Amino acid sequence: MKSTRYLFCILLFGISLNLKAQSLITQDADDAYANLQYTVAAAKYKKAYTKARVPAEKERILYRMAECYRMTNDAKDAEITYGTLVRSGFDRKNSMVLLYYADALRANEKYDEAKDNYNLFIKAEPKDLRGRNGVISCEQALKWMQTPSRYEVNNEKRLNSPEDDFAPAFADPNYRSLIFTSSRRSATGKSLDDWTGQNFSDLFTASLDQKGMWSEPVLLDNTGVINTKANEGAATMNNTYNRLYFTRCETEKGRESGCQIWVSNKGEGRWTKPDPIILTKDSTLAIGHPAISSDELTIIFSCEKVGGYGGKDLWMATRRSINEPFGPAVNMGSDINTPGDEVFPTLVGDSVLYFSSNGHIGMGGLDIFRSSRVANRWTKPQNMMPPINSSGDDFAIVFADGEDRGYFSSNRKGGAGGDDIYSFSRPPLIFTLKGVVKDDRSLQFLEGAHVKLVGTNGSSYEAKTDAKGAYGFSNNQMEANVTYDLEASRDNYFAKKARETTVGVDRSRDFVINFNLEPIPDKPIILPDIIYDFDKWDLKPQYQDSLQGLIKTLEENPRLVIELSSHTDSRGGLEYNDQLSQKRAESVVSYLINRGIDPDRLKAKGYGKRVFRTLSQNLERAGFTFKAGTVLTDDFVNSLPTKDIQEAAFELNRRTEFKVLSKDFVPKPKNKPIAPMITIVTAPDQDTVKLGTDADGFFLLPMIINGLNYQVALAEGEESYLQFSREETLKLLQQGVINKNDFEGDVETVLANGSVADKAIFHLREVRIGTKIQKNITARVSQLQKVSVMLGEDLLNRFGQYTLDRKKKEMYLK
Repeated sequence: MKSTRYLFCILLFGISLNLKAQSLITQDADDAYANLQYTVAAAKYKKAYTKARVPAEKERILYRMAECYRMTNDAKDAEITYGTLVRSGFDRKNSMVLLYYADALRANEKYDEAKDNYNLFIKAEPKDLRGRNGVISCEQALKWMQTPSRYEVNNEKRLNSPEDDFAPAFADPNYRSLIFTSSRRSATGKSLDDWTGQNFSDLFTASLDQKGMWSEPVLLDNTGVINTKANEGAATMNNTYNRLYFTRCETEKGRESGCQIWVSNKGEGRWTKPDPIILTKDSTLAIGHPAISSDELTIIFSCEKVGGYGGKDLWMATRRSINEPFGPAVNMGSDINTPGDEVFPTLVGDSVLYFSSNGHIGMGGLDIFRSSRVANRWTKPQNMMPPINSSGDDFAIVFADGEDRGYFSSNRKGGAGGDDIYSFSRPPLIFTLKGVVKDDRSLQFLEGAHVKLVGTNGSSYEAKTDAKGAYGFSNNQMEANVTYDLEASRDNYFAKKARETTVGVDRSRDFVINFNLEPIPDKPIILPDIIYDFDKWDLKPQYQDSLQGLIKTLEENPRLVIELSSHTDSRGGLEYNDQLSQKRAESVVSYLINRGIDPDRLKAKGYGKRVFRTLSQNLERAGFTFKAGTVLTDDFVNSLPTKDIQEAAFELNRRTEFKVLSKDFVPKPKNKPIAPMITIVTAPDQDTVKLGTDADGFFLLPMIINGLNYQVALAEGEESYLQFSREETLKLLQQGVINKNDFEGDVETVLANGSVADKAIFHLREVRIGTKIQKNITARVSQLQKVSVMLGEDLLNRFGQYTLDRKKKEMYLK
């Protein structure tokens, strides 16, 4: 009993000592927290948390720990600690933990989880805009990461240390030296800042050498004039680089002190004793981050004080001269300031303001924003987007001569320490334009086409396509914010226009515009009909005039070969009519030859009375309409109602007809007129075709394919095909004999890259053997075939009954 009571007393005494020790640790942590010594407070709270036994106290300590991590920008530990509080239901007591937890998740690039917690905060605090802004920020961050700006960012490793290095400012007019803030070990004083856990910060400087390498950073001042045992930093210089404005946060024991902006002049290699710039009567306020106008009459700074929008705001004060104090500070308004923090302002050209904020829509932490002064009002701030901004803190940006390069600070992942200095540059926009010009009919490349480029800036350039149809304009010929009109043209093709613009294009780009030019169609070849009087062969005067049009057509189309077929009516004997049709053909041929037409371009045949006329159109004769398609046979003529109408039908049968036989005649020097050769066709239903042979022993069959003469290799056997080599197919395409519409399948694939696919199928308009004609013949392409064209023997059956006499090398087609 005695021992039991003794043990109980000892145990009770031990518990009492433990509670007293815990109370002392917690009190120390609370004191450090109240004095803004967040690094010290976090460590003490962490120790106190392990000893706390009361749930409510444990929650309070955990919340204070989370706040310390938030205030020291420790997003990783803040996420863990706030997450623990949310999961324990602490948000029902204090909904702000949802917002801070979401902020920490966003800073750690966990945007989906952050959105979920922002939405929970919106339900808890529907009037607080930070929840909705957080959701939008997460959505925008994901979009910005997919489409970053064209700035390029690099860590300036020679400037950075394992500690914090931030807030760069140019120190000379050539932008080759920097003044920046650092808490590195070489800073003045040996004490640690209990807020950050690092050395008190000082101003350092470094310069670029001729090779573009940074010198070793050194203290801007080591005499105690600028750098002291207090925190110095966030500096800027005037336009002449002889006056320094900077922030100093004094730390005096036993006295609450804030931060002020100081100014020092640079004399002969030394800095004058700085003077404070009085911007408020309350010396305990934290005032800093000066941005000064070019005339030094306007100052913008950051401060958290009464009359703001919450957190640190940007304020502006003015003065009438450099020697006078600044007047009362004015808040820069809700367009700039938010319930969050707005810090580190920078003025560019006095009309563009850059600053950092965690209250506007952003990636996470502090983001850098840009606003312009228009009509005495600041425009809505624009986020600088990645890669300038990140999910961490991005702040204190400065520009060198414009807005295309400079430096800024960031504690993003991958740095050397906490805050690092980064350089950025925006490479010039480079625009090029190229494309291919093709024949729209064949999809083959067009060489020698002209492409003209005319810009709204007055520029004008012209390019010519090569063998692959390619053209191009370089970056020296294209500029930003210009709209260009293009025109592609080539002889015998309709010109085609296009338009492209670089207006609003904020990234380098290689534009591609392809043209498919439509060939100007050949003029229709109108061939006359020649009608004769009964038993006459001389040309009537009106038909001589008609032949003048034919002569003009033949002169304008020197590769045409035409067939003249002369006929009689059915009256009289065969032999007489053969002679009469021959004389009629001779009269026309002689007329044409005497006027300079090459006789080799005229294939004349006399058919006598063997072929009745088939009308191709309605004709009005002797008050009677002869309808298209009518065959003027003897039976038809005899059925006509009157002698005059019958005589009119006989007259229509007495004719010379013309048709285009081929389009591949090779012009030669003009010869003296020679006697024409007239072939008398005694068996119009049968053709005798002379065959040739090639080196491989193939019979060569003369054929006219879409108006071109070919010697086609005849492949014996039962196969029915007409096959072209790839090279010959491309030639047909280039000459316009066939076009893309003749091919089966996806023509963009079949005719890709200026070639034609193996085994491609296409259709021929007309194939002629002797007098036998077939329409819409299917052909195919062979990549391996050496001869131009090959015919499977069985295909001849399409043209009629045929017989091959291999000894005589003749084919009879009936």
